[in-house]
Amino acid sequence: MAYKNAKKWSAERSRTAFITPETSTSSERPELLHNILAGDCREILPSLPEHSIDLSLWSPPYYVGKSYEEGWSFDDWQELLEDVITLHSAIIKPGGFLVVNIGDILCFADPDMPRFQANNVSSKKCAVTLRHVLEAKASYPDFSRHQLAELLGCSEQTIQRRLEGNNIRGGKHSVQTRIMRTGNMICGWAEDAGFYLYDQRIWHKDPCWANSRWHSNSYRAVDEFEHLYVFWQPGITDYDRNRLKPNEWSEWGSRGVWNISSVRRNDRHEAEFPEELVSRVIRLFSHKGGMVLDPFVGSGTTAVAAAKLGRSCIGIELNADYAEAARLRLNSEVACP
Repeated sequence: MAYKNAKKWSAERSRTAFITPETSTSSERPELLHNILAGDCREILPSLPEHSIDLSLWSPPYYVGKSYEEGWSFDDWQELLEDVITLHSAIIKPGGFLVVNIGDILCFADPDMPRFQANNVSSKKCAVTLRHVLEAKASYPDFSRHQLAELLGCSEQTIQRRLEGNNIRGGKHSVQTRIMRTGNMICGWAEDAGFYLYDQRIWHKDPCWANSRWHSNSYRAVDEFEHLYVFWQPGITDYDRNRLKPNEWSEWGSRGVWNISSVRRNDRHEAEFPEELVSRVIRLFSHKGGMVLDPFVGSGTTAVAAAKLGRSCIGIELNADYAEAARLRLNSEVACP
């Protein structure tokens, strides 16, 4: 991939304005711009006007095997996120915010990781234990697994499982799943780009049982929350208590955990997030008339929410079909000026 020097590249590339500074910065002007751009955000972000974005809110690919991640390596994924964060340093206004929504637990196949071996005590169908096998081997040291199985009244596979702690019919040959935290990486990349972690919110969503295939055979929890990391670009930040009603401040504006249901059907995009989640971030961290950016706009949820709330918006989407669908959705759901 060609974006190793994103920071230098961002600083040196000329900028072609998609929006005028007056439209993007004034909360008093009625003009709002809503634009969905198709293409690689790493190529488009450097062309946005300097310090033109009040809030960039996005949920990047999670590296969990979605169709749009096909063929990626872990290095590719890291490079993408680092580049996009770095390219934001020149376009976020001083005092503005960058908010990244992501699952904090990253799971991916890692052939170099040792096998995690689990002794599933509660679901054993055979009463023969490792102790029984070891005692039999001590009494009959020359017995093969076949003979030990016949002696103990179990299968040869049970003998192998007890001795080696895995299943000879596939389990021990599959690649182990590595668990990593994404937050540490994202915070590091943001700090290198000149941002500072301002806050974090936890989105408590519906449990994703389908994504927790190990649930019944381990102590791991089901996937039921994601993190929103809020980064601040140094500068004066307007604090307007009137952005929310008093009850909204107490119910969610000042709360660290947001209970919001997931999207019930991902018909428009396989990784769509709820409009309520996006609306809360936009209302908290941007003003009316401000400019909101989503460089991974997908089905257009961020753009729609921003437009409904009186903000201008720019959405960038690599997949041309998704970009067109987002445009159609924006036009159908929002009465754009």
